[in-house]
Amino acid sequence: MARAGEGSMAAPVMAVPGVSDEWLAARVQQGDAAAFEVLVARYQAPLYHFAYRLLGRAEDAEDAAQDALIRVYHALPRARLDQPLRPWIFRIARNRCLDALKRRRAVPLSWLNGDETGETLVEAAASEPLPEELAERADLQRLLTAAIAALPPLYREVVALRYTADLSVAEIAVVLGAPENTVKIRLHRAKAALRLALRGLLAEETEGNG
Repeated sequence: MARAGEGSMAAPVMAVPGVSDEWLAARVQQGDAAAFEVLVARYQAPLYHFAYRLLGRAEDAEDAAQDALIRVYHALPRARLDQPLRPWIFRIARNRCLDALKRRRAVPLSWLNGDETGETLVEAAASEPLPEELAERADLQRLLTAAIAALPPLYREVVALRYTADLSVAEIAVVLGAPENTVKIRLHRAKAALRLALRGLLAEETEGNG
């Protein structure tokens, strides 16, 4: 993988603000190594944070993000550029994370391909704050992180894609290869589970400080 600044086109690419992922990918396909380094700089942190939400271990997240970028590098010359690049990149990262989870054998593999109609989650009171509202309160970030980590992977990944990677429902559907309605159901149920988990964690915090 080329270092940032290599190649004769490095300065022009780096100097253009707000260039699209697809434009950079086209440059990569033309042999511009520096364009790929711009993509690496753009996605390295988001992929790591996404992987960390799914895997819960910094070292595993670093490995998954790096592996994803390497696979992107090798696949990019053949990638279709008539479709958005971002969901494609996160789909590669998601697959690396699922491989890591399967290697652990620490969770039922059915969680990775769950049946939407088979899951039962008790809805908490509608007046309780949603995850995105809690994320704005710095004092609850730690509890929110713990609650997300406790979710089954099926729900953890949609939360990570929506709130960590900031993908739209349509983009998440592309990443998961699932209908948009399925994504909406998973997000809805993940929020319900997070409400319940956060209510319990907040109660524990209150008792501990009492």
